Amino acid sequence: MIYSFPPFVNSDTEILILGTMPGIASLKKQEYYAHPRNLFWKIIYTLFNQLPVANVFEEKIKVLQKHKIGIWDVLENCERKGSLDIHIKNHKPNDFESQLKQYPNIKKIIFNGKESHRYFIKNFGQIKGITYYVMPSTSPANTMSFENKLEIWSSCFQ
Repeated sequence: MIYSFPPFVNSDTEILILGTMPGIASLKKQEYYAHPRNLFWKIIYTLFNQLPVANVFEEKIKVLQKHKIGIWDVLENCERKGSLDIHIKNHKPNDFESQLKQYPNIKKIIFNGKESHRYFIKNFGQIKGITYYVMPSTSPANTMSFENKLEIWSSCFQ
């Protein structure tokens, strides 16, 4: 059984970015999006003109918080061989009802990939008052170019 990380959300958070479950590299480092070829941080830093990407995880979180963005995963735990979402079994979702009640400023959820969206909708459906965006996964398993991912992701922040 593997477990996701706690959310990085605060009372200022208006946008919540959701992955499905941390991959092996992230679990080893205990940091969101830690795989060196995952484009998540490069996309965020590029969108907000904050390059170069910080090496220290806490600094990355500060950039998100400065822009009222939180991150979390849809699943609290699951069984999975490797890092791919297609191998997820016996999953338990995180408690979004409580999270959204505790942080009522969250009005936008951005899914980092189709699988995170699929698991969320399967467990919670459409939550009233929340706008959803499904973005291409920033994972290296998604071979779309950085430029294409960046262009699509930028639509969420305009």
